[in-house]
Amino acid sequence: MVDEISPAAVEELLDGEDPPLVVDVSTEAEFALGHVPGSINVPLSDLVSHLDRIASAERIVTVCPRGEASVQAVRLLSAYEGTENARIESMAGGLDAWAGPLEEGIDEGGRGDGRR
Repeated sequence: MVDEISPAAVEELLDGEDPPLVVDVSTEAEFALGHVPGSINVPLSDLVSHLDRIASAERIVTVCPRGEASVQAVRLLSAYEGTENARIESMAGGLDAWAGPLEEGIDEGGRGDGRR
C-alpha cells in the first residue's frame, strides 16, 4: 500500500519550516501548464535516471495530474535503496484536487518559474 497525503496537508507542509521535496512526475508539457509552487519536474519515465536528485530528501511528495502516476512513483522510489530513510507519499487526487496556487513555466533546473 502506498502512503497518500491530502493536497491541503501538502500546502500546509510547504508553508512550514521544513517543506518536503515535491516531485511532479508529469510530462514537461503538463508541468509547464501548472504545478505546485517550488516542485521539481521529473517525468515518471525518467525517474530512475534522476534518483540522485531525489534520494537525499528526508520527505518526498510525488504529484501528477490525477494522482495515479504519483502512486507508481512512490512505489519506485520506495524500492530504491538510497531512499530507505525518506518519508515518501503521493498527493491524493493529484493536481485535480489541488486548491492552492499554481506556478506556470519551467526553468533549466526543472523548477517552476515562480509565477502564480
